[in-house]
Amino acid sequence: MEFIDQKNQHVTLRFCNANDEQSGDHVLGLAHYGSQLLFTKHRQRGIEFPGGKCEANETSEVALAREIYEETGGKIEAAYYIAQYTVTTQTRVFTKDVFVCYINEIEPKTDYMETDGPICFDSIDVIPSDEKSFLLEDEAILKCVERMYQLGFH
Repeated sequence: MEFIDQKNQHVTLRFCNANDEQSGDHVLGLAHYGSQLLFTKHRQRGIEFPGGKCEANETSEVALAREIYEETGGKIEAAYYIAQYTVTTQTRVFTKDVFVCYINEIEPKTDYMETDGPICFDSIDVIPSDEKSFLLEDEAILKCVERMYQLGFH
């Protein structure tokens, strides 16, 4: 599916499964810890799902595990590839691989990179609106969350 997002950027979204190629240069983890969703609190943007850029020679799954650990201290028990979306801006194009993942442990850390660490909620809807990152209102991410529920995750 294709649409224009809230920043007037062209987005192409496709739902995926384990057999599809993971070719993104960014990753996003729709993370679960216990019965809740695991988020991180970015110091500038606010509460959002963990994720980020893939480093050189890093697979999406390796990048996902690294980003979740860096931003939350979470250790992935299982990850399921559910979607990929590409955003085209005036200056660049980036592709994000989206995973539903289950965290079996959160290790306390003294440094969570550009975030204030882990924070859990039952759903996006209960996060105070003044604390939400704009990314939790992004149509591509919300469609991926909807897909997560449709697939029976969470």
